[in-house]
Amino acid sequence: MDIVLFVKAALMGIVEGLTEFLPISSTGHLILADALMGFGGTAGAEKAKVFEIAIQTGAIFAVVLVYLQRIKDTVVGLGSDPKAQRFALNVIIGFIPAVILGLLFGKAVKAHLFTPTVVATTFILGGFIIIAAERMAARKPMQRVETVDDMSALDALKVGLIQCFALVPGTSRSGSTIIGGMLLGLSRKAATDFSFFLGIPTLIGAGAYSLYKERALLSLADLPLFLTGLVFAFVSAWICVRWLIRYVSSHNFMPFAWYRIAFGILILVTAHMGWVTWAD
Repeated sequence: MDIVLFVKAALMGIVEGLTEFLPISSTGHLILADALMGFGGTAGAEKAKVFEIAIQTGAIFAVVLVYLQRIKDTVVGLGSDPKAQRFALNVIIGFIPAVILGLLFGKAVKAHLFTPTVVATTFILGGFIIIAAERMAARKPMQRVETVDDMSALDALKVGLIQCFALVPGTSRSGSTIIGGMLLGLSRKAATDFSFFLGIPTLIGAGAYSLYKERALLSLADLPLFLTGLVFAFVSAWICVRWLIRYVSSHNFMPFAWYRIAFGILILVTAHMGWVTWAD
């Protein structure tokens, strides 16, 4: 057993869990963590890519735990409760665009957009979009949808389409859905909650699809390593989600905007100096 490799897997899981649901892009941070620790060099580059997608499932299980009662109520009420039926339908509607566009353009995105310039640009641009959205919200309240139960099917579709921007590395799935939802008129809480719920089928589906597609690379011997990353992603994501739910009740996302801009500059500097191979 390679203890160092398992420690690296645990640290990668922590990075995934802490960044998946914040508007700062888990993909960008995993690229940096991988480069700093050499995880891909130890585990194998192709296997490391599958690992990074698979451990997202651990992070999303944390959301399932936090919202377990709501999920139970929805499942139980599917047969007779219009509110539960509308909510479930909205999640499905929001999920479909990512499936379609991901299958159509996923390979092209990976082949052409995983470059330092693209990642840095999306980080910085995303930061300025958050600043603009928060300033608009401060001047004139945009919200017309207070909770996820007030969302229409069209609201869900629009947020689902916005989620597709996260196919571009560095954009952030949670960032695009939360800020995009706010710009569409969702309250900060409604946008955050729906982003979490939308992440359940999106991330589980992405993890399952990646594992299936790359199954030839994996064996039972890889299971302990993947479980290590998954467990640490679950624990750190559970802490992060609970914190973020409290945070959005009384704070805005401006700190994350400035962090994104600073991180984008960091990408450009590290790429220019040759310290991090962001194209990988």
